[in-house]
Amino acid sequence: MPAVSKYLWCATVSAIVLVSVMSAPTAFAGGRGEGGSRGSTDQQANVDGNGTVSVTVGGVVFDRSKNGSGDSVGPVTSSTSWSPPACWYAPKFNPQELQDYLEPIWEAESTGYEWDAEQREKYNAKDEKKGFNKDKTGKGYWWGSYVNESFPPGWDKCDTDYFWVDRGDPPPADKENAVTSEVLAELAYAEIRVPGTEVTLAPAEATKVNLPTWACLDGAEFKPVSVTASVEEIGISATATAEPVSLRIEPGTPDAETYPASGVCVIKGGRIGAPYEKGRADDTPPCGVKYLRSSGEGTFPLQATVTWEIHWTGSDGAGGDLPDGTFGATQDVVVQEIQAVNR
Repeated sequence: MPAVSKYLWCATVSAIVLVSVMSAPTAFAGGRGEGGSRGSTDQQANVDGNGTVSVTVGGVVFDRSKNGSGDSVGPVTSSTSWSPPACWYAPKFNPQELQDYLEPIWEAESTGYEWDAEQREKYNAKDEKKGFNKDKTGKGYWWGSYVNESFPPGWDKCDTDYFWVDRGDPPPADKENAVTSEVLAELAYAEIRVPGTEVTLAPAEATKVNLPTWACLDGAEFKPVSVTASVEEIGISATATAEPVSLRIEPGTPDAETYPASGVCVIKGGRIGAPYEKGRADDTPPCGVKYLRSSGEGTFPLQATVTWEIHWTGSDGAGGDLPDGTFGATQDVVVQEIQAVNR
């Protein structure tokens, strides 16, 4: 990795201390008007008069007001090998902010005279009027890299030095994961939270061997959720929306049969499965399971996983589908033998 890249990732990884100390106050205190910037990788939450929560993470604002909520919610897992970007590029500094950030580093001489000299030349630092593109103040931004702070695989791929993008122009095509509406949608995907998946079983206390157990999920809990990601400085946004489509039941033992046989129950009329009604003990449920043996002194771990279809729309009119997401939970099921009285 070249010296420039090493420096950039050192600054990013070191607990984001250097970036936070030197750039965050300017970025967040100065607002987002003409020539403002997102600044550092710090997170900031805001609540407007309507109670809408927005969170700024890595130069991107996430509106989570239509996201899933509650104690049981969790993130979806992609049903394919695809995963949301682990790092990305977004507007980071206006000209003055970049100068204020870099010059103390050069003055400390911690990166070496030769490298400092190359950097000063790159940013035309000696020109008081045009250095750091100060003659373009309000007409664009210096873009930089941001990292998913959980550091998933690929977090270190965005190792390009700061680059300038004029307001209204797209980022360079060779900068993978530079924010566009599609990249914002992918980042919003990672912020989606969906409800838990504990199904209602009938009978409720304990099911019986060789008798169908009805499974049902309340449709009120399984409605579409969405997250909007935006970068206000460049006027783009994208919304990722997740809609529930099916429930997969895995009984927790091979000695069982599922209804339907595939174990996948599709959503119909806003509900997955159907509640049990008295007198239908021997009927075949639209969604459920039949255990063929007792759980003995223990239980069977029934796994219930909901699949969510995810699509996106961008402020520029773009849109499309993203990989389906899944979210599931395990619940213990007691299966008892049917007791008979011998006379």
